[in-house]
Amino acid sequence: MAGFDPKLWVAQGFGIGRVPVAPGTFGSILGLGWFALLVRLGNAWWFGAGILMGLLLSVWLCGAGEKILQQKDPASVVLDEITAMPLCYAGWIAALMWRDGKWPVLDHFFGPGNWKWSLLIFAAFRVFDVAKPWPVKQSQSLPGGWGVTVDDFLAAIYVALLTAGAWLLRPMVSGY
Repeated sequence: MAGFDPKLWVAQGFGIGRVPVAPGTFGSILGLGWFALLVRLGNAWWFGAGILMGLLLSVWLCGAGEKILQQKDPASVVLDEITAMPLCYAGWIAALMWRDGKWPVLDHFFGPGNWKWSLLIFAAFRVFDVAKPWPVKQSQSLPGGWGVTVDDFLAAIYVALLTAGAWLLRPMVSGY
C-alpha cells in the first residue's frame, strides 16, 4: 500500500473525492465553503485573487493527482470542482456590486430570500460540468492538470454568464 501523499489528499478535496458516489458533486459542495471564505474576505480583488490562486493550485495538484494515480482525470480528484465553484457566483456578485455599489455579504447568497438562487447556481454548475458543452469537453484534451481544471472553470464561466444574464432580466425574475 502506498503511503500518504499530501498533494493527492488535497487534489482529492481533503479526502472527500474518495466518496463512492458522485465525488464531483461532493467536491462542489466543498467548493461552496471556498466561495463563502472568498466572499467573507470582503472585496473583489481578494475574491479574484482567490479564484486565480485556486485555478493555479488546481492545475498543479490535479496534475500531480493524475500522475500519482496514473489515470487521466480520475473521478476522485475534485479540487477542480472546489476551486471553480466561486467563479459560478461571479456574475451574481458583479450584478450586486453594480446595483448596490458595495461588496455583498455572505448572507445574501444563503439567506432566506436567495438560497434557492444559490441552489440553482450549484445545480447549473453540475449540469454544465457533466454535459460539457463546447468548448468544455474539448478543453479536457489539454495536458496534465490543465485538462482536469480548465473544463470546470469553463463550466463555471457558463454559469456566471447565465447568472449575470438573469440579473439583467431581473424585472422578470422576482427576488433577485
